Amino acid sequence: MEWRDEGIVLAARSHGETSVILELFTRAHGRHLGVVHGGVSRRKAPMLQPGNQLDAMWRARLEGHLGTWSVELRRSRAGAVLSDPLRLSALSAVCALCTFALPEREEMPDFQPRTESLCDAIVTGEGWLNDYVFWEAALLDVTGFRLHLGRCAVTGATDDLVYVSPRSGQAVSRQGAGAWADRLLPMPEMLVGADPDLDRVRAALEVTGHFLEKRMAPSLGDRPIPAARRRLLSELGAAR
Repeated sequence: MEWRDEGIVLAARSHGETSVILELFTRAHGRHLGVVHGGVSRRKAPMLQPGNQLDAMWRARLEGHLGTWSVELRRSRAGAVLSDPLRLSALSAVCALCTFALPEREEMPDFQPRTESLCDAIVTGEGWLNDYVFWEAALLDVTGFRLHLGRCAVTGATDDLVYVSPRSGQAVSRQGAGAWADRLLPMPEMLVGADPDLDRVRAALEVTGHFLEKRMAPSLGDRPIPAARRRLLSELGAAR
């Protein structure tokens, strides 16, 4: 078995004394793992930082085997944001959440390029806060927990949508909420068309985070949400 692809480094962990198990989010083969021999070397280790873009060849005797990677650096992203804690934490959160949530070896022809575009936006610093919020919403969608925010789940109204059901992820209008309003999540203004600012970004991530933690994580064995996402929220809280 042998194929070539391009993808984002999600993680690299030690394997034996000199090798690493490299996890890539590839364009045509989804989240895929393999061994990089000599991956801890001075030449290879800098290439294998989360967020970097690699050209890769995967080989294995049988399709079900772990296989090995031969890789070349296509674009370095990790080094470009090392001096910016907020953007570095965002790039780390993207990679960690992909590792956490995405199935192995499943092509994602829409979500993968969206993830690449977000990583590039984080590096340039242009529009990435807005892109990141909607990327988390898209992650919920591809993992089966889509938010439905266009119409009230109770009345069917499309205006005055001020709440989100913490169970179903559906919008709820002020009228539809009634006496249950205090049990609902506030509707993030960003997710219904408002321009992004730090306060709105944090509010939106509180809501997407609720569904990541309370709905998606239990479906994956109730593992904790990656610490990288918590660091992103911490950095956002410290930003001015």
